[in-house]
Amino acid sequence: MTRARIAGALLALAFTVLLGALVSVATATAAEVDEGLEGASWRLEQPPPPAQEGESPEQAAKLEPIGLGHIGDVEFFAPNRGLLITAGNGSTVHAGVWAYDGGGWKELANVCGATNGRIAWAAQNEFWTISDGRPGQAHNPQSGELPPLEDDTLCHFAGGQVVGSYAKLAFQADSYEAMDAAGCIKPDDCWFGGAPLSPQQPVTGAFHLHWNGATVSEEPYEGESQAVTDMRPFGERLYESVRVTQEARVTNSLEKPPVLHAINGSSSGSPFENIRGEVVAKVGAGETAPGQEGHVPLYVSGEFVEALGPLHLSADESGLWAAANAEAEVPLNSKPGQVTVVRDAPVAGEEDWQQLLGPATEPSGEALFPHDVVQGIAAEPGSESAWIALDSESDARNPSPTAKATVARISADGAVSDEQTLPSQAEEEAGVGAKGAASRITCPAVHDCWLATTQGWLFHLTTGDETLPIEDEGFSSLITSRPVDEGLPQVPPDAPPEDDSGLLGELPLIFSSPPKATKAQTEARTTVPLVSHVHSRLLHRTTLELRFHLAVKARVRLIAQFHGRTVASTPMRTLGGGDRALRLLLNPSRWPTKLDLQTHALVPLPTIASSNPSVETISTGLSFPRESVHSILGPQF
Repeated sequence: MTRARIAGALLALAFTVLLGALVSVATATAAEVDEGLEGASWRLEQPPPPAQEGESPEQAAKLEPIGLGHIGDVEFFAPNRGLLITAGNGSTVHAGVWAYDGGGWKELANVCGATNGRIAWAAQNEFWTISDGRPGQAHNPQSGELPPLEDDTLCHFAGGQVVGSYAKLAFQADSYEAMDAAGCIKPDDCWFGGAPLSPQQPVTGAFHLHWNGATVSEEPYEGESQAVTDMRPFGERLYESVRVTQEARVTNSLEKPPVLHAINGSSSGSPFENIRGEVVAKVGAGETAPGQEGHVPLYVSGEFVEALGPLHLSADESGLWAAANAEAEVPLNSKPGQVTVVRDAPVAGEEDWQQLLGPATEPSGEALFPHDVVQGIAAEPGSESAWIALDSESDARNPSPTAKATVARISADGAVSDEQTLPSQAEEEAGVGAKGAASRITCPAVHDCWLATTQGWLFHLTTGDETLPIEDEGFSSLITSRPVDEGLPQVPPDAPPEDDSGLLGELPLIFSSPPKATKAQTEARTTVPLVSHVHSRLLHRTTLELRFHLAVKARVRLIAQFHGRTVASTPMRTLGGGDRALRLLLNPSRWPTKLDLQTHALVPLPTIASSNPSVETISTGLSFPRESVHSILGPQF
């Protein structure tokens, strides 16, 4: 470097320092941003859709990427070992789990997907998911309400397969509540939490499930009835955030109820410990607001706890981060909340919470991100910084595919930098359009982060120069089966049928009569039916297998109905022409009264010449009378 360039660099550095001392907001300059990120930048890194029936992975890799559907969670065990859970996107992307092996993302499981879903790593080849329940349970006999399915079951993955599935019957005293948080302290100590216990439960409190290495059991935090919203392991404990309502604050006569619970896995007594929010005095610009031990510095005087949303959590080797935003509705007589970021960097094993951004540290009386909603926070290992994912208040209420993602970086001293909208200007100029607002965010390493948008697209913070070893152990094969749910009755109490081999004969499916061809039609060419040669059999008493022939490539779905209500269905699948089969798990107590095979040809159907066509067409609405099951399973059904 020449002397002139060195002098210029020193002058630029001096100007930057001077500017930082003059401005009231500790925001890094563009030069500092580049230096802090060391050449890393956010870029779209979307995998191709999974291969469909009859397609090779190489053919699928050439297809245009699409959104993966709503992504409930993205978690990494290592930079080359990551997972995400999705609700799916139509017939192309199934609800399930995707894996990152260091080279790219691919579909890992087309089972155990979720409306929202969470992931908890237990070990390198072991993890848990909060997943949707499977249809087929009975509706509420009093109200007629269908059983809830969203995020109320667990899947346990190990060794490249689902080794356990856990659920409970709906509308019972021990029914599982919907869950929003999952975390493992160690492989035999995993926790799952969610909605408060229902009024049907004999106690009040926060719903929890606990895996002790052998069984999943319910272990509620009795008396603490706030909903659990997030979990994160840090040190030897698991921290969980809770949503505190005005009702809970008044009922418990607490000015500042707990905002966090710490779960101590090795505790011989109650595993739960309360960590309360704290009112702190304002500090000067660029300073942080410290809290007292065992309390989180969140509020200023006059700000109610319910003015702030629940905390999003993240942790690295040096600290536990938490971020929240103002609630849309300001509580009566309360000061409004605002985007608040706190961090616990323990000193000598003792908690040391600091408010880095919020009402106690707001510069010049102005709140940062005043109209934004925090969707997630991700500690960036090795950098003493974290990234926050932001969405606008309006888009958070009604997510739009034309919204852009917003991310910002905050350091341990409260300095905010690198606020960016994605896609970047360079990507927009290259033709990349908006992919939805920021949603889930995680950072497996320094300058290595992943962001999922509300529309199911992935952005990657990377220098582009990293080469990671491929780690595909347990990720090499697509997982397509989920075992029966532990906790649900698997067989009726009466004696099973004698023959359980699956060769139970044909179920008497009734088809509507084919329309008669007119004379003109008989003298012309006849279109080959899309579906023909339909046969069915019952496997293991409750699994219906429907076999049929497709004339051409088509989208198909099998739906089971009980007196007009859907009680079970397969995903909409794209199948090539030829002999095909669909399987559907049924509930004997709600045995279908009708089956509907929905079909949609993707290419024109062939025709054949015939003066008196013998080609027989069938309706895709299949009548499935209850009497048919009596003849096979016995009158107990």
